[in-house]
Amino acid sequence: MSVPVLKPLRRPWLWLGLWLLAVAVVCVASLTPPPPVELPRHGDKVEHLLAYALLAAAAVQVFRPGRALVAVGVGLVLMGVGLEVAQGALTRTRMADPADALANTAGVLLGLATVRLRIAGLLVRRGG
Repeated sequence: MSVPVLKPLRRPWLWLGLWLLAVAVVCVASLTPPPPVELPRHGDKVEHLLAYALLAAAAVQVFRPGRALVAVGVGLVLMGVGLEVAQGALTRTRMADPADALANTAGVLLGLATVRLRIAGLLVRRGG
């Protein structure tokens, strides 16, 4: 007997696809040249934290709590670390920064913490 990993949504594949698209956008944005905008000191850490918090909070809406959601969280942390390594190894316009990987991880933890809030079932309640 298999346990479903997605929440009982009306259109689970749509929501999963949108979540995967958001993951892809973060990957592309992490490996392309940054926009020529001057951020405040450590402003990029806030961007990392928010991006990964949103990805993880969105995962809480799509995936059932338990092993699947833990696996998604671990995957997001590994993705954040991997992208930092890739920035240093594959790009000339980016550099690897362990502090960015920490901000990514903190964002994942923050987003996953929404599983304890009432909003964790918002998409199911809204008929998503």
